[in-house]
Amino acid sequence: MNISKERFFTELNKYVPIGYLNRGLIFLTDCSLSVFASLFSYVFFHIIIDIKLDNKELLSLFLISSIVSAFWIYIFKTYQNVIRHSTIGELVRIVYAMGMKGLTMLSLALLFTEYVGNFIIAEIFGGFMISVFLLVFVRAFIVNIYHHLQKAADESLHATLIYGTAEAAISLANYLRNRNEQYAMSGFLSRNPQESNLRIAGYPVYVINTPDKMKELLKSQKIKAILFTSLDDLHSDSELTEFCLRHHISLQIAPLMEGQHITHQIQLRNVQIEDLLGRDEIEINLNKIAFELIGKTVFVSGASGSIGSELCRQLCKFPIKKLVLFDNAETPMHTIYLELSEQKTACEICPVIGDIRNKARVELQFKKHHPDIIFHAAAYKHVPLMEENPCEAVHTNVYGTRILADLAVAFDVDKFIMISTDKAVSPSNVMGASKRIAEIYVQSLSQAILRNEIKGKTRFITTRFGNVLGSNGSVIPRFKSQILAGGPVTVTHPEIIRYFMTIPEACRLVLEAGFMGEGYEIFVFDMGKPVKIIDLARRMIELSGMIPDVDIKIEFSGLRPGEKLYEELLNDSEKTLSTPNKKIFRAQIQAYSYTELLSDYTSLCEIAIEGNKISTVRLMKKLVPEFKSLNSEYEKLDN
Repeated sequence: MNISKERFFTELNKYVPIGYLNRGLIFLTDCSLSVFASLFSYVFFHIIIDIKLDNKELLSLFLISSIVSAFWIYIFKTYQNVIRHSTIGELVRIVYAMGMKGLTMLSLALLFTEYVGNFIIAEIFGGFMISVFLLVFVRAFIVNIYHHLQKAADESLHATLIYGTAEAAISLANYLRNRNEQYAMSGFLSRNPQESNLRIAGYPVYVINTPDKMKELLKSQKIKAILFTSLDDLHSDSELTEFCLRHHISLQIAPLMEGQHITHQIQLRNVQIEDLLGRDEIEINLNKIAFELIGKTVFVSGASGSIGSELCRQLCKFPIKKLVLFDNAETPMHTIYLELSEQKTACEICPVIGDIRNKARVELQFKKHHPDIIFHAAAYKHVPLMEENPCEAVHTNVYGTRILADLAVAFDVDKFIMISTDKAVSPSNVMGASKRIAEIYVQSLSQAILRNEIKGKTRFITTRFGNVLGSNGSVIPRFKSQILAGGPVTVTHPEIIRYFMTIPEACRLVLEAGFMGEGYEIFVFDMGKPVKIIDLARRMIELSGMIPDVDIKIEFSGLRPGEKLYEELLNDSEKTLSTPNKKIFRAQIQAYSYTELLSDYTSLCEIAIEGNKISTVRLMKKLVPEFKSLNSEYEKLDN
């Protein structure tokens, strides 16, 4: 018969208050066990040595032990703790209380007994040992009974394992046992054969070294949830996570325990798709970045976007003088400004509403703040929208970038770090082509400065990477909303693949590369293995506790205009060179003449502002010959 846990314990507590035993009852129980221990020790030693029992002595011992036990148990408050939440500290108090009881009994014997020999000392010491054992045993027994009753009340709680046997895992187990009633621990999960048959913190360690053993264990123990204490553990056992997803076993993680040994407040959460796709954190040279940023004024365009806002969060951790947030989105700007202000950072934070396409507005801010470093994150990025609006793509991604870059040179900005995309490589759509044109402009401008063709000191660095997890309008938030709506989840093509990285990873790349380059470089990131979008959709459905194509349908909508099956980080004419960071590579790029490009760039921006779509795309294809449209009305321009 299935009843709720709350109702079970409510009814049980009417008769047996096992959840919170009355303190008076615990006090009487402790006293009774202590007195019993003294009497048992007295009788035991008399029988062993064959001395006749004296009833008067027994009665005197009973009265004295009762008074002394009650006194020290009251002094050390052994009865005040909730038994099922007993800790080592509570057990130490028991030892102290019983130890003082023994010393008191010995003192009384010395005062009122003619001779105190080894026999009496052995009786008192025996009473101490037995009393400690009984008080600890009863508590352990009650805790064990409580957890069995808890499991009986709710079968779903009989299904939790903690991955690993490190200190963090043990801390989590103790936390769940003492402070959390949502999970019922069954043991620890390990891949280490040497830990077979071990018990830690009272729980068994289950070793799973083969897929069959994993399946047998999770089935026999009716496991419903596996808890991880770090993302490293989660990433290290993809076989286990895949099995759990297929068999609808909940994956939970305790993020507040990462990098900690013990915490008083642990917040478990469901594993998200970002956790499964995330890789080992990229290591960056924090000292070099801090040295480059100390006392500087930093200007971030697109500061309220996914990448821009995370850049601002990370920049505030460095000793910069001023951070200028520049964006035309009012509400997101207000949100990130409030968030950064609450961090009580030492730098001055200046939110500015403005558009990078408005030269007068940008110039006014440069005159006011005199930035030393610019992070250019403002851009239009959605492929289908830009395919429909190529003039706006050029107006923002090309013309806006040109305004920002030219003013950076005019105001002697030290560094200009542009954030680009893998879609700029052999572009098949307007958005990617517009970003590639912007790349070419800033790189040619930087080379012209280095060759003294243009007066200036600004060094231009470009960073290029793939899709970021959870960014505004990306595939993951869309899939989440479709799953919440009951489906279907729409995937454009069964074979489409993409590279993914987390937003913090992307921003660490930007920071590292920005202060690694000397000027005119394009840096690309080791994106790891590409992910099939269909697999991503299935995983997200499974993480939601449902079965793909059963509970939630997956439908294919066809490739959208300008969309590729896969993205590249480099084209055939580009090669990479290593850098001090093994995750970052420097692209060997084709050099362009700034003066030769200038006329075409001016024409492109003018045509785009006029709103002539076909003429705009035609000129884009001239500037980027490798731009070949896919699934688009502009394919006719490639002939």
